[in-house]
Amino acid sequence: MTSHGGRRSQAERDAITVEIGYALCSAAFAAAVVFGAVAGPAVVFDLPETAERLLVRAALVLAPVLFAARVVSVLLRFRKSDEPSRPGRTSPDS
Repeated sequence: MTSHGGRRSQAERDAITVEIGYALCSAAFAAAVVFGAVAGPAVVFDLPETAERLLVRAALVLAPVLFAARVVSVLLRFRKSDEPSRPGRTSPDS
């Protein structure tokens, strides 16, 4: 339900669906890049076993955290942009 008590229109539902898809895809891409950047040297270079384990574990911690943070930030930004502006007030951007 929208803030004015009515049902969401098809366009609103479509916009939410697209935004969720964008949030998930961009978060997956960012997490994969961070995982590759952190764990990549352990695969490419001949490092001591302790360093390899440390890099892989760090990547396994950072990637999901980044994924969740990206999804939340995109969806919160979408929700804020969806709120109607207050009449008589200027936006901080102007």
